[in-house]
Amino acid sequence: MAKIMDRELQRFNDAPDDSHYRREIDGIAEPEWTALVNRFQDANIYQSWSYGAVRWGDKSLSHLVLRRNEEVVAIAQLRIIRFPFLRSGVAYLRWGPLCQLRGREFEPEIFRRMAVSLYEEYVRKRGLLLRILPNAFAGSQRAQLFQAAFSRLSGNPLETGNAERTLVLDLTPSLETLRKNLDQKWRNQLNRAEKNSLSIREGTEPEDFRIFAGIYHSMRSRKKFDTTVDIDEFARLQDNLPGTQRLKVMNCLLQGAPVAGIVCSAMGDSAVYLLGATGENGLNAKGTYLLQWTMIKWLKHNGIHYYDLGGIDPERNPGVYHFKQGLSGQETAYIGPINLCENFFSSVLMRVGNFVRRQRPGFSTSRSVPGLSEVYGMNRAENRD
Repeated sequence: MAKIMDRELQRFNDAPDDSHYRREIDGIAEPEWTALVNRFQDANIYQSWSYGAVRWGDKSLSHLVLRRNEEVVAIAQLRIIRFPFLRSGVAYLRWGPLCQLRGREFEPEIFRRMAVSLYEEYVRKRGLLLRILPNAFAGSQRAQLFQAAFSRLSGNPLETGNAERTLVLDLTPSLETLRKNLDQKWRNQLNRAEKNSLSIREGTEPEDFRIFAGIYHSMRSRKKFDTTVDIDEFARLQDNLPGTQRLKVMNCLLQGAPVAGIVCSAMGDSAVYLLGATGENGLNAKGTYLLQWTMIKWLKHNGIHYYDLGGIDPERNPGVYHFKQGLSGQETAYIGPINLCENFFSSVLMRVGNFVRRQRPGFSTSRSVPGLSEVYGMNRAENRD
């Protein structure tokens, strides 16, 4: 691995390049980081300072900023897990790095420079296992750029075998076309919902999330399912997020009473469906259909191009899978995790983590598992409408 990296560094040093790249480590404050995240087209909730601080704590975060001729061109927020007695640990990068500024085309050189910068700082200098969960769909241009940038350092191609599956809805067609493309049965349920005297309360305030949390607790009491989702943690996240990055909450009301709700994060040019819940009184009202269609209209109006429907698990959660499938999004998968390491003890951690994951075939990737287990097989949240 070290020889591969040395060759990669030498290649960059020998390559003609009129631009000057410089990386900055942990020299930025929260307000500046928030402003930077908002400048990127591939921005997402997991690269927000608030998510890292609420989920893992400020002291666990590390921030890398890559500049070219003084302009910031790429950034990454990582969680650092250290085991000091072994001089080992994990640097965990979720849905990063951010490498595409708004209004810009992809630049392969930025991906390559960022890959090397991450390797130098966290693998070579700190002796950590660098584990990256890229925000890139298999077969996409972004995935190809990750493949080109990181496969040279890992010595292996990126895999998709154990990656999270999802459905992505392209929001660029007209609303008329989007509605026409809905599955017929899904559209029929939407038509029913629109005749049920339902109203939608939407917002980003703590009170909006409090209403959703009440619906969620009602649903969980009814279904009695196990979950690792901490609704109180999401509430703290909503309180902590700056206005431009807050979660979009929509609650469906029947005669003034909340019966269903959904929570979505919209940043950059894409959105992700995080949480959904239906109370007992909302089962026949079909409020979730109206909520999703209202969210689609809101996202499109606000310039969002892609709506990630939040992960699918056809075997363990077929009902939610068929509901999402009715929106006629494209089924796809994220490229698999990238693991880079030179430290013996850190590499042992990786092997142990992968072994544990393989022994848990029923693990649902649509859950978010706290602690180190999150690094080895989690993903986002859950929607169990």
